[in-house]
Order: sequence, then C-alpha cells, then structure tokens
Amino acid sequence: MTSLTQLSQAIHDAPRWHQENLFQNPDDIVITPLAGEALGAVVTGLDARKAQSGETIFRLKQALAEHLILIFKHQRLDDLQYLAFASYFGAIFRPSADNPVLATQADTGTPPDVIPVSNAVGQGDYTGHGELSPHADHQWTPTPSFGSLLYAIELPQDGGQTTWYNTIKAYEALDDQTKQHIDQLQLITYNPFVRAKSNKGSQGYGNSPLYRFKDQEILGHAYPHPLVRTHPETGRKALWLNTRTEVELVNYDDQAGSKLIAELREHILKPEFRYEHQWQEGDIVFWDNQVTLHSRRPFPAEQRRLLKRISLAGGRPF
Repeated sequence: MTSLTQLSQAIHDAPRWHQENLFQNPDDIVITPLAGEALGAVVTGLDARKAQSGETIFRLKQALAEHLILIFKHQRLDDLQYLAFASYFGAIFRPSADNPVLATQADTGTPPDVIPVSNAVGQGDYTGHGELSPHADHQWTPTPSFGSLLYAIELPQDGGQTTWYNTIKAYEALDDQTKQHIDQLQLITYNPFVRAKSNKGSQGYGNSPLYRFKDQEILGHAYPHPLVRTHPETGRKALWLNTRTEVELVNYDDQAGSKLIAELREHILKPEFRYEHQWQEGDIVFWDNQVTLHSRRPFPAEQRRLLKRISLAGGRPF
C-alpha cells in the first residue's frame, strides 16, 4: 500500500507558489461540456503536475457537481504527482480491513492509494480483460468513496471503453408514483469480494446473485443506504443502485423487492443516461461516484491495458 508517509512525500514534492514556471495559470483552463451526452465535460489547458490555485480547484469542483465526470486531456504524471493532484479534491479513500475492495492487500487489509487497474502481468491484474457491469465503487462500505480518478497509461487496440451512467437523470425520468414509492426505501448492497472469496476465486463483479431472498445466507457486513441518494452539494436525487451485485431492500417483501430492483436496473441502462468514453493515453477521468455508475467493455486478453485509479473518501449516503 502507498503509505501515509509516501502521500506526505507527494504533497511535500508538489510545486510551490514561488516557482512561477510550475504554477498553473487559471486563464489557460477551458471546460467544455460534452455536446449531446448525458454527462461529462472535457478539461483542456490544465497541467496536473503544476500547483493549482483555489480559484481553479473551486471551479473544477463546481464543474464536477454539474457534469459528474471531468476528462483531463494530455497528462503525464508519476504516482506522486498523481497523488498530489488528486489530494486537491479530498482525502484518499481508506476502507476498514473488514470491508475488502478492489486490490485489498493481504498484509494490510487495505488497498494501495494508487491502484493499477490492469491485465498486464506485474502491474495489478485486478480486473482482467472481461466486461465489467455498471456499478458504483465501494457501495457496500459504510462510507463509500465520493469519487475516483482513473489515469490511462497503456491501452488495448480493441475494446476497453468505459461507460458512465447519470443516475440523477435516471431518477428524474421516473414517473411521480414510482418516485414517491422508492424515495424512503433503504437498500443493502452486499460485498462482491466477500462473495468472490466464498466462491473460491471467482471475480467480484458478475458472479453474485442479483437479489438476496430471505432463505439465503448473508455473506459479509450489511450496511443499509438510501435507494434514492441525495447529492450533498447540489441536493439533486439519484438512484443509488448498481446493475449486477447482490442487493436487498430493507423491510420489503423479497419477491416484490426483486421485481422492483430488476425494473429499476433495466431503466438505468437506457441509452439516454450514459456516455461511453474512448480512452486516449494521458486521459484522466475524474467522476462523482455518488451519482454515477460505470462499466467497461471487454478487450482481447493478449492486448495490454494499464490505468491507475485513486479513490477519494466520502461520507455516509443520505
């Protein structure tokens, strides 16, 4: 795991205000919404290696709250520079050892701060090359991450695109009767990595039951969160539901709950709520994990793909 001292080193090594050539000019930054897409904006003119002003970070945080994903183009960072840039937006997500997540280390019980998301031998091997279904990161923890940054270093020639889903728009498109019915429901999302361990090595996503019925065993911890989540900055409501991991509605008939969840999952997948990103080397995509889902297209096993992810700490959903 990247230690706290290494994170401190990243901040220590970051550019200083008095080094004028290493200070980002806020006037150089352009934020362009993606035309005709359900979410997203492209950020150009920003060099993430440079010191950033309060004006710039405030502007980027506002843009993230509005557009839900920001795409920073043409970046060239080492891990410490990447950590220093990410830390402008929040603390690093550090789950407890009893809540395993992607890349949890056997010796520490926690993941690295910078996670290689890769199929390349020796570079992580955490997600393989197959399809990943739409999900929010760390949804099964008591305080899921607020957001993540994903940095493209090496890309396959075919496939591997990432799609983001706007779950605010998905909620807003529901009819009023459905909204009224689901607004106060609580949902438990069960940990797919606990399920994978019980299945002796299967991948976390994609091999879980879709719903936990009352006669089925509970695996791992159960943290109820709102099915309809409120964004802490904008106050907008969103469906806080992935499309594949095992879930359960609290104090709700399991047969009816399974049917309702299946209907909502089908609704989230409608084309008008999503944006598919065609990666280029040097892209950093920063997304709001509270009101989006993301998925990945498969790519050939023999083609290398290496991205690095940093996740930022969040609060309890409400």
